[in-house]
Amino acid sequence: MFILLTVAIAPGLALFSYFYLRKQIAKEPSRTLFHTFLYGAIMTFPILFIQHVFEEENIFSNYFFRNVIFTSGLEEFFKWLILLLAIYRHVEFEDAYDGILYGASVSLGFATVENIIFLLTFGTDEAFIRALLPVSSHALFGVVMGYYFGRAKFAAEANKKGLLFFSFFAPYVLHSIYNGILAVDNLWLYLIIPFMLFLWWFGLTRVKYAHTFAMQQFRRRTRTSIK
Repeated sequence: MFILLTVAIAPGLALFSYFYLRKQIAKEPSRTLFHTFLYGAIMTFPILFIQHVFEEENIFSNYFFRNVIFTSGLEEFFKWLILLLAIYRHVEFEDAYDGILYGASVSLGFATVENIIFLLTFGTDEAFIRALLPVSSHALFGVVMGYYFGRAKFAAEANKKGLLFFSFFAPYVLHSIYNGILAVDNLWLYLIIPFMLFLWWFGLTRVKYAHTFAMQQFRRRTRTSIK
């Protein structure tokens, strides 16, 4: 059991450590990040419950609509709602890169619990592929979401609503494409590799942009404080 839990948790911990250590300014308080991770972990259960009810009641009979459109939207909406209600106006959301950390944290909370449930149910045979695909993809969806939250937090008032909408819409589109590829029985492996390469490129460029913007904010605050 201990080994199984370690295998389930390790990918998320490794990914979050990378994003956390990437920040070269003041580190975020670990308690706030841990709370965000817990929010993501806890939200796994209402999401699974809603998905189970919809499946049992056969509310969406079309497989594509249920697993691609609905499931992607449900998961990303819950993450977005947590960041909006619990983190967006938090006093410790201090620069643009914080959005990356909080977005990755809430997503990895969800992905880690989902991974634990899956490996407890089906064993560790697919642990490697799950680390490469579901866990890393959720982390990158969270990075994209957090990037636009960070942009919205420090944007002009006229641009905030559009960026907040995009903080949901962008990861939702990416998640829908990901689920859609997995729904293609015979070709999914050939499609998922270029998509994951694109997703890593897109996510890491958001990390770079957010870090650059955060450094600019830090320099401005430093100049202001010594005047």
